[in-house]
Amino acid sequence: MRMTVIGTGYVGLVHAVCMADIGHEVVGVDTDEARIAPLTEGRSPIHEPGLDELLTRTLASGRLRFSTSLADAARFADVHFVCVGTPQMPGGEAADVRQVDAVIDDLAPLVRPGSLIIGKSTVPVGTTARLGARLRAVAPHSEVAVNPEFLREGFAVSDTRRPERIVVGAESRRAEMVLREIYEPMLISGARFFSTDPATAELVKVASNAFLATKISFINAMAEVCDAAGADVVTLADAVGQDSRIGHRFLQPGLGFGGSCFPKDIRAFAARAEELGVGEAIAFLRQVDEINLRQRTRTVDLARDLVGGSFTGRHVGVLGAAFKPGSDDVRDSPALEVASAIRREGAEVRVHDPEALDNARRGFPELQYAFDVPKACEDADLVLHLTAWPEYRDISPDRLASVVRSRKILDARDTLDATTWQSAGWALSALGRPPTNGTYASA
Repeated sequence: MRMTVIGTGYVGLVHAVCMADIGHEVVGVDTDEARIAPLTEGRSPIHEPGLDELLTRTLASGRLRFSTSLADAARFADVHFVCVGTPQMPGGEAADVRQVDAVIDDLAPLVRPGSLIIGKSTVPVGTTARLGARLRAVAPHSEVAVNPEFLREGFAVSDTRRPERIVVGAESRRAEMVLREIYEPMLISGARFFSTDPATAELVKVASNAFLATKISFINAMAEVCDAAGADVVTLADAVGQDSRIGHRFLQPGLGFGGSCFPKDIRAFAARAEELGVGEAIAFLRQVDEINLRQRTRTVDLARDLVGGSFTGRHVGVLGAAFKPGSDDVRDSPALEVASAIRREGAEVRVHDPEALDNARRGFPELQYAFDVPKACEDADLVLHLTAWPEYRDISPDRLASVVRSRKILDARDTLDATTWQSAGWALSALGRPPTNGTYASA
């Protein structure tokens, strides 16, 4: 099938490449010429495992190309995926859907009769119906449907090629059948297909993110209680997660969530619920957000205590800049927010990350950066483990001990082996964990 993908950011680029790889003919469209030029040459602007190889392969196959022209897109295909950003509205909490509106307004006069425009951008409930009416006013024989994405950064290629579920919100049987045809290889492989109305499909996306964010903030709230009670949140999480109704996933205590989805999506969901007159129904999401942000403050407070109550003149080594492992995305990164807060209090802060240093340097130029872990931790009075990259679990505590000034590490992701670090003479601290053998510090 011929299709276009409008918007070549994180979601759009992955979707375009994967659709071309399963056999469709795809044009990726973006108004940003600086983004299109390197993509045409096979250079991806994002780090995502497996993406570079697929980009090279699909470009060489001729099934994928890129353009800056919506007119080109409208001539090429009758199926158009919209993957533009819906960030938080400046000065507010609602989603900013102006880019989505602009695509509909610009594309509507160009499309051929019977065209299907499919929204993958995360939008407030009711958006698809509103855009459908907007489209029909100009192109009465065309339709808007919604097909939300459920990608995890670091696993986006595999999530697209082997999704757990495909959710479609459409007003016609024809639109549903087009999407079934597009995703036929995934359906054959066992993905469940949910066909529903647009409003329900829109809510599936935001409800999924809200639930996962709630689970993360719940265990971090328990960490705060554990600190006050002298209990161990890691053991608590393990025991609670044994309940099959709860499970272990997203029950990992630590610094909390960040990135471009969870924070802005739960705020936009709460704002939209208030617009609909049911804000009280999900008012708890504001507490979920508050708990998550408080983890960053608590991490800074604990780090300050570990260096004697003041960061002035202290050296701090930071392991991690990306908001999560497997990605170079630093949007709303808890790691960089903590690092920046510590630097503002007078510390010299050096940051290491396996993939995100370039993006971090652009967003936080005031911090110092190092291309290897020992250099980041050189003369450190405290080491902070802030992004749970697998590489950091494999660090030799003995080797790192030879470069630091003080053997103190704050594991804000609760993934380091405490016994290994303590055996090497380190005082390892974490949120929600009590002292162990007199060397394991806590808040």
